[in-house]
Amino acid sequence: MARKEGSILIVDDNNDLLIALRLILSRTFSTIDTLRNPNLILSTLEKQAYDIILLDMNFKAGQNTGNEGIFWMNKILEKDPDATVVFITAYGDVELAIKSMKEGAVDFIMKSWDEQKILSTLQSAYELRKSRMQVSLLKKKQAHLTAELDRDHSVCYCHSSSMNEINQLVSKVASTDASVLILGENGTGKEVVAREIHRLSKRKNEIFMKVDLGALPETLFESELFGHVKGAFTDAREERDGRFVVASGGTLFLDEIGNLPPGLQSKLLSVLQNNEIYQVGSSIPKPVDVRIISATNMPLKKMIEEKTFREDLYYRINAIELEIPPLRNRQEDIPILTEFFLKKYSDHYHKTGLKLSEKAMEQLRLHPWPGNIRELEHAMEKAVILSEKGSVSSVTLTPRIESNRASSSPATLNLEAHEKMVIQQALREEQGNISSAAKALGINRSTLYQKMKKYGI
Repeated sequence: MARKEGSILIVDDNNDLLIALRLILSRTFSTIDTLRNPNLILSTLEKQAYDIILLDMNFKAGQNTGNEGIFWMNKILEKDPDATVVFITAYGDVELAIKSMKEGAVDFIMKSWDEQKILSTLQSAYELRKSRMQVSLLKKKQAHLTAELDRDHSVCYCHSSSMNEINQLVSKVASTDASVLILGENGTGKEVVAREIHRLSKRKNEIFMKVDLGALPETLFESELFGHVKGAFTDAREERDGRFVVASGGTLFLDEIGNLPPGLQSKLLSVLQNNEIYQVGSSIPKPVDVRIISATNMPLKKMIEEKTFREDLYYRINAIELEIPPLRNRQEDIPILTEFFLKKYSDHYHKTGLKLSEKAMEQLRLHPWPGNIRELEHAMEKAVILSEKGSVSSVTLTPRIESNRASSSPATLNLEAHEKMVIQQALREEQGNISSAAKALGINRSTLYQKMKKYGI
């Protein structure tokens, strides 16, 4: 027996016809709802979306112009331009049918009770609806891909032995669909490595989507990741695909996964185990096909011991583990990274021909870079902006590097420096757990995460 799928709303004032259509269509379609009063159409569509709306062309006795049906169709299309409307008419003349289809109808059926014709017409309309939805999804993917193409892919291949080992492992695992867990301090380039894995994979022509789990409010977690159907909650005015569906076929990068609360960890685990999601407000599973790459700066093994991170989720995301070393432990990479950022921001700010003085390079080598590559990038951007006469000098670099040193000094009277120091202390005391640190500081997770981004922590 063929699987029943697709939802239909039938709007007609003839109760006998509604009963007959429900009987005919129930063998093929999974959901069939009916309305006798067209004034209820818009409020019904507020609560649920339908694949097909089967609409009578005439509701008032003695009317046969089809104008009333076309009026309601236009109201439907104003609300949902992708709606699939099929008309019911007892007058089947070509002129009326052409008029309705010019106005936006997909097709029409006649009240002739040719069951095969009715089913054939509605099945074709349903296939068109699915095709439209696929096109809509592809447009979303393409928009995201276009935005991603504009992003630079920072230097991933460096001279240090530690990064050579990382790159060799990246080359081996990229061609597989194995889940990868990337560890490392903030700013070490975990996202860059994740993008490189995607670039070398068989999914390279599909989407790479990043989800910042540390910045995702718990109340929006399921809706953002899994999507929702129309009417699932107060503000759900239309159906929305979640990140898993949009990224299907490509790579989903789950950043800051260590900050995911235990309750949400179990929901994520269920999706990763079954390769299917349930949209909020729906009981129908949707299959997804994504390659999972996760990243965190938190000690997951210790968190497992402390029962703050699920062991089964850890093994699900960790077929391969990569740990990116901090910049202070691979100083031989600083010149390569510096030249890369120097060129990037020289081009961006139209300051061609800039060179780094020897004293400036020495200053960069001696700096401990607590913010890692991200801090180096910010330092180089500011240096390029402040540079004059084609050279980046140690004086140009000093304000940025000295301010970073000052921020760790208790003697400074700078308010932002103190705030950064307090946040760093809270994170140390809570072993990097953002939820616990936020609670200790008396702020919510999102606010703390924004401040960490601001200060490059």
